[in-house]
Amino acid sequence: MKTKAAVLHGVGEEWKIEEVELGDPVAGEVQVRLVASGLCHSDHHLRTGQSPVPFPVVGGHEGSGVVTKVGPGVTRFAEGDHVVTAFIPACGVCEPCSRGAQNLCDEGAGLLSGLSIADKSHRVTQGDTGLAQMCLLGTFSPHITVHEASLVKIEGDIPLKEAALLGCGIATGWGSASEIGGTKVGDTVVVVGVGGVGINAVQGAKAAGARFVVAVDPVKFKRDMAEKLGATHTFESVEDALGPVGEMTWGRLANSVILTVGEMTGEFVAPALALTGKGGQVMVVGMGEMVSQVPMSLFELTLLQKRVQGAIFGGAGPRTQIPKLLNEYRSGVLNLTDLVTTTYRLEDINTAYDDMLAGRNIRGMIVYDEADW
Repeated sequence: MKTKAAVLHGVGEEWKIEEVELGDPVAGEVQVRLVASGLCHSDHHLRTGQSPVPFPVVGGHEGSGVVTKVGPGVTRFAEGDHVVTAFIPACGVCEPCSRGAQNLCDEGAGLLSGLSIADKSHRVTQGDTGLAQMCLLGTFSPHITVHEASLVKIEGDIPLKEAALLGCGIATGWGSASEIGGTKVGDTVVVVGVGGVGINAVQGAKAAGARFVVAVDPVKFKRDMAEKLGATHTFESVEDALGPVGEMTWGRLANSVILTVGEMTGEFVAPALALTGKGGQVMVVGMGEMVSQVPMSLFELTLLQKRVQGAIFGGAGPRTQIPKLLNEYRSGVLNLTDLVTTTYRLEDINTAYDDMLAGRNIRGMIVYDEADW
């Protein structure tokens, strides 16, 4: 079928809305009509070159929609099912999946390859040219054909527009505090960078029972939103937070500092370690450069038994985390509605990313209408 998509042709270029050909699902694949797609900073990394990917590429990896076709051998899904995309596929049979680490699935090795899991070919084309799909998804298009390992079925009572963010920003942020972050009742958690991921680290820390949830961001609008969704204190910078966090914890400082900045560089690590107490951890969640210098005090790291921990998808598997988060939503603990600050048409995608870079959104979202279908 022919459809439209936001296509990036090279580093430094703008997104272009173009007609593409979408292939039917082959064995193990599913076709989905999307309702919405989140606008994550990670897709902007394609434009800056920080995430290397073959061009041209269809962006987008946060989405939700309705299954329209299933390929041969697919048993997990049927036409009409409501689904959320997961930017990390979970095959269920590789060694990491078998030991419960679905977020480290071996199929993730091909996330930026542009080639489908099923047969290592392209499902999106323009003439003789194959187009990559960001994270094997490409949700900057109203229709996608993806492998069943990249989808999670959800119940029909969940609003599909709100559910779109579950496959990346919400699960990553929430899990960085409550899952791999291991926040306990009474802990102090500092979240640095309150965007689409960081705001959910705030929600996750609050839900896990943290006594103090400290949000750090230079943008007042984002600090105000953090207070609305669970932050007990907010500051413009880590330096501003250091003294007050020391005072409120009687000198013990933070159990966890979660780095969810949009452009992660090594310079953030040392200040975060200084804000971390004995035996605490710095969680590196934001996407950074492939190679980066990370200056830090090894003296402090060793003698105070601190650690620096990477995290992907919040340290939890999509098939376990997304249903869990939906139950948090049903119980009123997870706020989905307020996360989307502005909605856009696909044609306005460049304006949407200008808004993100200017700090005007927590999470922008593309909403597809019937004319796109």
